[in-house]
Amino acid sequence: MSKAALKAARPQMVRLLIPAGKAAPTPPVGPALGARGVKSMDFCKEFNAKTANIEQGVPVPTIIMVQPDRSFTFVTKTPPASYFLKKAAGIEKGTGRPGHEITGTISLKHVYEIAKIKATDEHMKHIPLESVARMIVGSARSLGVQVVP
Repeated sequence: MSKAALKAARPQMVRLLIPAGKAAPTPPVGPALGARGVKSMDFCKEFNAKTANIEQGVPVPTIIMVQPDRSFTFVTKTPPASYFLKKAAGIEKGTGRPGHEITGTISLKHVYEIAKIKATDEHMKHIPLESVARMIVGSARSLGVQVVP
């Protein structure tokens, strides 16, 4: 078997950040799936149905596995930590100079609430909650959000 034939026989993975309930066959969804021969409208209908219980517009990281026969499966994860941090701190965007400017503050309680949500992701299940909270504090620092006790 040639390398091209082997590559074509393997499922392809597509990672996208899609607003909950707002998937449409426009970029980034349409071109990413269309290039792999998947009907983007079918994906959009399934995705919007699966994310109907989440607040509209919340960014949802999605991994789409496209099989060689052009069928697909997808897994949704919890929104990025930066989304939760910005919402908790009440800011629009992070700082351009992390470590120099403070854009907002959150309490340690907020950090643990976000960590509990993030810990439900499949790839975080084996990590202790304290370690997940430390990751959240690191993300907060890079956004310019100060964590106060």
